[in-house]
Amino acid sequence: GHKMEDFSTGGGSAFGGQGPDMVIKAAGVPLDSPFVLEARKNKIPVKMSTALFAEFFDGTVIGITGTRGKSTVTAMIFEILNKAGKEIFLGGNVKGISTLAHLKDAVKDEIAVLELDSWQLQGFGEIKQSPHIAVFTTFFEDHLNYYGGSMDAYLDDKANIFKYQTESDFLIVGEQAFEIINKKYGKTIKSKIIVARQDDLPAEWKLKIPGEHNRYNAACALAVAKVLGIEDKTVKEALENFKGVSGRLELIREINGVKIYNDTTATTPQATIAALKALGDSRFKIKDSRKKEKNIILILGGADKGIDMSELITEIPKHCKAVILLPGTGTDVINSKIKIQKSKFKFKIMEVSSLKEAVEEAMKNAKKGDVLLFSPAFAS
Repeated sequence: GHKMEDFSTGGGSAFGGQGPDMVIKAAGVPLDSPFVLEARKNKIPVKMSTALFAEFFDGTVIGITGTRGKSTVTAMIFEILNKAGKEIFLGGNVKGISTLAHLKDAVKDEIAVLELDSWQLQGFGEIKQSPHIAVFTTFFEDHLNYYGGSMDAYLDDKANIFKYQTESDFLIVGEQAFEIINKKYGKTIKSKIIVARQDDLPAEWKLKIPGEHNRYNAACALAVAKVLGIEDKTVKEALENFKGVSGRLELIREINGVKIYNDTTATTPQATIAALKALGDSRFKIKDSRKKEKNIILILGGADKGIDMSELITEIPKHCKAVILLPGTGTDVINSKIKIQKSKFKFKIMEVSSLKEAVEEAMKNAKKGDVLLFSPAFAS
């Protein structure tokens, strides 16, 4: 029943006379916070709400993590289970849903589909529990500002999704992440490992959402369906009707032949590269067989997370006719590098002070057949 303002770290215990039975830590609170350290010193359990839900939930838990793709794969699994008529709860890292509050409404034979970021997975590590079916989509550099630049620490939090699995559990791991996971944890994983590859998705299945990366995401969801014994016919129908997740390569509208995509959740260079490839490759207008006309106007920029941007900088000139830079510490890091590319490849660079101004500039420079893509590649 303590509020934060009841705590005092000066003298005595931070919890006053009588400590609480349990402390629930929010995702953003660092593990070395004085409150967390004080609780541990007083042998008070420190839990996180999503893990606490999993600890007391009677049904099957499917957990999904990965640097990229976790929200899309979570939503795809939800659609498949829905189509199959299962009793489901969608939670974890999902906006506007309190996972812990659902415990009192949980029904028999329910399946909880939980999107889990690295912070929520710290909570699973704390209770030494992993989901019955774990999905690990991809692993790239991210959140290095939080993890003090350590990819190992970031991977270690994410690995809680499978660390405590038993022989009767399943780990579905995307091909991109498999090598990294297998190298570090292969010998210790007890569960049945299934590697999901893009080619597992039958070629004749047509997705509404663009990009090779989304076929890879769909292959991860298909693997979960197979573990649960759901028929391919049901899976195909669910995936082919899937319209995507809001803010993830989301086609907002088309104005005067210009397609506008909101990819606001692309906060890493890999995410923006995936978007450029998805929208650029199949949509080039070929003037002649040698010259592809680049048709993407890209809005990017924001706060630096300490991630290597060189691959993105190489990719930009292949797809973009113009780049509009939003202000931020990350933008400052790449500004000069993008300008070097500009001198080699002909594309326009504009610097703006707001997203509104960026969109206005983009529309001024766009013509029929162009794509306007907001895919920041940095934190907002």
